[in-house]
Amino acid sequence: MRLQNSFFATVAKPVSKQSKVQTAVVKKETYNVGTIGHIDHGKTTLTAAITKILAEQGHVSGAKYMSFEDIDRAPEEKRRGITVHIAHISYETKNRLYAHTDCPGHKDFIKNMICGASQMDAAILVIAATDGVMPQTREHLMLAKRVGVKHLVVFMNKADKADKDMLELVELEARDLLLEFGYDDSSSIFVSGSALCALEGVNDELGRNAILNLINKLDSLPTLDRNYGGAFYMPVQSSLAVPGRGTVAIGTLERGTLKKGDSFELSGYGKSAKGVATDLQMFGKTVPELMMTNSKVVYCSYEIFAAGDHCGVLCRGFKTSEIRRGHWLLAPDSVKMQNVLRAEVYMHTEEEGGSNTPLRNGFMQTFRCTTWEVAVRILLPPSMDLLMPGDHATLYFVLLKSMPIENGMPFTISYHAKKTFMSGFVSEILPNLNATDNEVELFRMTNVDENGKVFVDYEWGKKKK
Repeated sequence: MRLQNSFFATVAKPVSKQSKVQTAVVKKETYNVGTIGHIDHGKTTLTAAITKILAEQGHVSGAKYMSFEDIDRAPEEKRRGITVHIAHISYETKNRLYAHTDCPGHKDFIKNMICGASQMDAAILVIAATDGVMPQTREHLMLAKRVGVKHLVVFMNKADKADKDMLELVELEARDLLLEFGYDDSSSIFVSGSALCALEGVNDELGRNAILNLINKLDSLPTLDRNYGGAFYMPVQSSLAVPGRGTVAIGTLERGTLKKGDSFELSGYGKSAKGVATDLQMFGKTVPELMMTNSKVVYCSYEIFAAGDHCGVLCRGFKTSEIRRGHWLLAPDSVKMQNVLRAEVYMHTEEEGGSNTPLRNGFMQTFRCTTWEVAVRILLPPSMDLLMPGDHATLYFVLLKSMPIENGMPFTISYHAKKTFMSGFVSEILPNLNATDNEVELFRMTNVDENGKVFVDYEWGKKKK
C-alpha cells in the first residue's frame, strides 16, 4: 500500500488550552470511498481527476492535485502501466473529508482489492462505456457486496468514445449486474463522463462537469452511523518505519476512539503484544481529539481518532517486521484471537466467478477477513457429503493461526489466494484448539462430530498418511 502524504513528517507543536477552545470547529464527517472495476477502465485516472477538479475549485485550502504518476508510483506499476497495490489519498469537499482507496483491477492482485474494499463505506464502480461489464467488474462488485460495502455510485467512463445508444446499453447491463448481486438498481446512482477529458481540460460537459456531478453524488450519500462508544479496533493495512521515531501502523479505525497516549494490544497470527499510541496522524496531519457535543463532533484538547478515520498510529518500541497487514490494533483484552468458527456460507457458482466443482470435507484454502488472510481447513458436518456451487450451508472452519475476529463479521474464501469461491459471515465463535505438537500436522487432522464439536481426529489423520 502507498500513502501519498508521509505520516509523521512533522511533529505537532503544543497548543494552549485557551487557543484550542477559541478555534474549536465542527469536524467534517470522514467518508471512506474507493474506485473498483475492471483493469484499464480508468479507476486511477478517475481518482486523479477528482483531486484535480477539487484543487481547481479552491473550496478547501491546501487541496492538492494527485496525478496518475503520483498515485501509481511503485516501480512495477510504472513498468507495467497498471495498478498493483491499493493506494490511499485524501481529498475534501465542502461537506466531507474523503479517504479514497484506489484498488487494482487485475485478477492477479484481487487480494489487494479485497483488503481495500473491506474498509470502504461506499464504492465507485468504474465501467468503461467502450467495454461494458467485464470479468473483474463482476468480481469486484460481488466482493464489495460480500465484505459489506452498502453504497454504490456507478461511473461510466470513456463516455467521449461511445454514442448515446452504447451508453444506454452499458447502463442497462450495469443495472442488471447490480440486481444480481443484491444492490437496489432503482436507487443506484449513475454518472457518465470522461476522467481523461477532465485531466486534459477538454470537453467540459463530459470532463469537468461530470466529475463535479460525481462529487456531488458522493456528498449526497447517507450519513453513516458510526460506533464511537465501543472498544476500539483498527485492522492494519500496512506499516512503515520512521527513522528515530518508531513504526507506524496504518489502517481505518472501525470502532471506538483512540487518543494519543492510549494503550493498545497488537493482535494477530497467534501472538499479541501491548503498546502505547505515542502519536497519531491522518494523511500527514496531527489529529485533534474528537468528542461528541450536542450530536456534533468538535475539535477539543487532545489528539484522538474516531471510528471511520483512516489513520497512522506511531507504535514506539515495535519493529516494522512485527507489525504487518492483518494485525489488529485494539483496546487491550477486548477481542480474543480465535482459530475455530462456525459460519453461514454461500458457495459461488462458476457464473458468479466461483467454482464448478463440489467442495469436500477437509478442503484447505485461504480465509480472508478485514485485512488479514490465513490458511483455513473447511469442515462439513457429518450429515453433508458435498457442498455444491450455488448452495447455502452452515460449515466449520479451523484457522492455521489464531486471529482476532468477532461474531457477525463477513469473510471470503479463495483458491490459492486468488479466485474467490465462497463468502459468508461468522455465526458462532467456538472453543480454540490448542496445538501442543506440530501445529500444521494437527491442523490437517481436524474434523467435526455430529454434535458440531471440532476436534483433532488422529484416526482420520492416520488414514490419510
